[in-house]
Amino acid sequence: MSVEIVMPQMGESITEGTVSKWLKSVGDKIEKDEPILEISTDKVDAEVPSPAAGTLLEIRHQEGETVEVGTALAIIGAEGEAGAAAPNGESKVPSPESQAAAAKSEVPSPRSQEESRTPNVHVAAATIAADPLPENSKSQIPNPKSDAATPIVMPQMGESITEGTVSKWLKAVGDTIEKDEPLLEISTDKVDAEVPSPVAGKLLEIKVNEGETVEVGAVLALVGAEGAASVPSPKSQVPNSTPDPAKPDSPKQEAPLAAIGASAAAIPHSVLRTPHSGNGDVSVEDLRRTKSSPLVRNIAKEHGIDITRIDGSGMSGRVTKQDIMSFIETGAALRPQDLLRKDAPVAPAIFAPKAAIEYKPASVTASAEDRVEKMSVMRKKIAEHMTFSKQTSAHVTSVYEIDMTNVAKFRDKNKAEFQSRYGTKLTFMPFIFQAVNTAIRKHPVVNAQVDGDNIVYKGEINLGMAVALDWGLIVPVIKKADTLSLSGLALAANDLADRARMKKLSPDEVGGGTFTITNPGVFGGLYGTPIINQPQVAILCVGTIEKRPKVFTSPEGDDYIAIRQMAYFALTYDHRIVDGAEAERFLSHMKEFLENAGFAL
Repeated sequence: MSVEIVMPQMGESITEGTVSKWLKSVGDKIEKDEPILEISTDKVDAEVPSPAAGTLLEIRHQEGETVEVGTALAIIGAEGEAGAAAPNGESKVPSPESQAAAAKSEVPSPRSQEESRTPNVHVAAATIAADPLPENSKSQIPNPKSDAATPIVMPQMGESITEGTVSKWLKAVGDTIEKDEPLLEISTDKVDAEVPSPVAGKLLEIKVNEGETVEVGAVLALVGAEGAASVPSPKSQVPNSTPDPAKPDSPKQEAPLAAIGASAAAIPHSVLRTPHSGNGDVSVEDLRRTKSSPLVRNIAKEHGIDITRIDGSGMSGRVTKQDIMSFIETGAALRPQDLLRKDAPVAPAIFAPKAAIEYKPASVTASAEDRVEKMSVMRKKIAEHMTFSKQTSAHVTSVYEIDMTNVAKFRDKNKAEFQSRYGTKLTFMPFIFQAVNTAIRKHPVVNAQVDGDNIVYKGEINLGMAVALDWGLIVPVIKKADTLSLSGLALAANDLADRARMKKLSPDEVGGGTFTITNPGVFGGLYGTPIINQPQVAILCVGTIEKRPKVFTSPEGDDYIAIRQMAYFALTYDHRIVDGAEAERFLSHMKEFLENAGFAL
């Protein structure tokens, strides 16, 4: 029985979504829960998994089309099975029997012949891939066998990840590979990871070299028995050649037509359609970018903005709500003709763009002693994120000196028992995590996020902890940190830090943070003024903990000097929503907790 793939409800206020990318072609075999397409809404980009195993019988909405929630996007069923009738009159995939009958009983009309010669004929070819073919054309259609080569593809390392870079090949062509054995290392803007082989065999071919960046789903290599034929990727199953309309009988056009057979005439025109403008065909890439989400299009219309002027940060370059709001806030949305209107909105003077002046970095003069190397993907993304954060948030930093003697005494007394009981070190950080948790509960604005004109106070406390690596910086996240005990925080932090250095973190473990802590004090730094980790609004910097002389007053009023374990704590916060007084109270609460709390393992 055929099953419909429908546009899912991605949120309470979401009423429609856009088909961003089909990950499968008509005729492909689909496993249950295997991603079949990517969709985009005004809130999120996501993959849609298949609810059942079977064959992709029909694609009802092409890439770039926006449809309502609940609309059928595709049909999955047994090979040769007819899909359920579309409620809006859309076509369904004919069964092989009906196609054969149509081919015998109907003479193709000039119109249907002309439609079969459209540049989108490859869609029809894929649609009826199950149709019986002439003997001389069967060899043109791949017939994967059990001993066929298996493609190794760039994995989806997170919902917002669209591409990855091959960092290092761990195997060479000809090497024998065990199932689940690491083949290569990849790098994205979120995480570095190893890619294991899904099957055992030999590494037959490497398609992407080290340092190359490719989209998610791209074939990186082939693994299989020696001499095995490769299984074509979804992209390779659809011919890219576009027939020349001026040469309808050219060999390039006849090849797919021959594969289609006589039943091509029975394909309804709705299957062949591709969105286009009055000026000609528009590429899928253009559609993804210009259509964006309904919310973004409405904002653009309201402000008279041409979306193509904005560099999108979403999937396939799509413009997100954050992109267009930032574009408007900078004053760049004002067009030259708007500046002449008396009723035109006036951008703040400090944000007024100076298009006439183009600033360029000073040229670098190279010498024989210089060493030049390419930025890694992680380093480039860190640079982009830090620059974006400085442009987004109004950074202000407050610094407190906190007496850590109370913590140091408890730690020294219990660290041996802790190591014996839990098998890991008891550092100063779990105590600081506890202090942050209690301070956030008193001052939740530092655990908030900005969404347009709204302040979102996060219900969970997910603490990000910056971990320095030899090749960059990564911020794994302790989820629901306020629910963990001192020992739980220590175990979680040490585990995440260890796996970060071994490139063993999953994308979920480096996302979803609500507040970040960085600790340059381990290198001896007194304090720093870190950059906020967007979309968060605050980050805490912990300086080195060291013995210093401090002046105290006795109950009798006499001053004396004592040696104490002291550290500077610097809170950098987004002054758009966090006031200086609130930041000071947050640090004061931390100081009170760390200096006086009674800790327990």
